[in-house]
Amino acid sequence: MGKPRDTYKYVAKLSKRIVHGGITNDLERREAEHQKKWPGCRLVQIGRRTTEEAAREWEKKKGYD
Repeated sequence: MGKPRDTYKYVAKLSKRIVHGGITNDLERREAEHQKKWPGCRLVQIGRRTTEEAAREWEKKKGYD
């Protein structure tokens, strides 16, 4: 059995502008955290849940790390 696919990739958008990107295993909690810095922002999930390793590679490739 492979590694669990429990990690989400996301971008935080304020209006149409991306203000942050990252990974998390809890989108609702992470959105609430980002609301403190960027009130009114929303998280947009990128793709499906994936492994933490693959999500970290995506995060690094995109420059969000």
